[in-house]
Amino acid sequence: MDPGFGFAKTAEHNFKLLKQLEVFRIFNRPLLVGLSRKSTIYKSLGITAAEALNGTTVVNTLALEKGANILRVHDVKEAMEAIQLWELYDKA
Repeated sequence: MDPGFGFAKTAEHNFKLLKQLEVFRIFNRPLLVGLSRKSTIYKSLGITAAEALNGTTVVNTLALEKGANILRVHDVKEAMEAIQLWELYDKA
């Protein structure tokens, strides 16, 4: 299930959606989040999409914490590192 971050939504809409992401768990389906380098990140930070890796890592980590099962990303290595650290944190 993909809640459709970025599609006809403002940054405020996307942040509210992310904050309440766990609501989608009621459908008992894997939850996909695609926030990688979205304008929600780079416009909020006043940077370019090319500079949005750090912000992407932060929102991906928040998405994992809120129940995301799948992350659609541009930077696979960095996303895998974030996932590995989040899993260690989650198991502690």
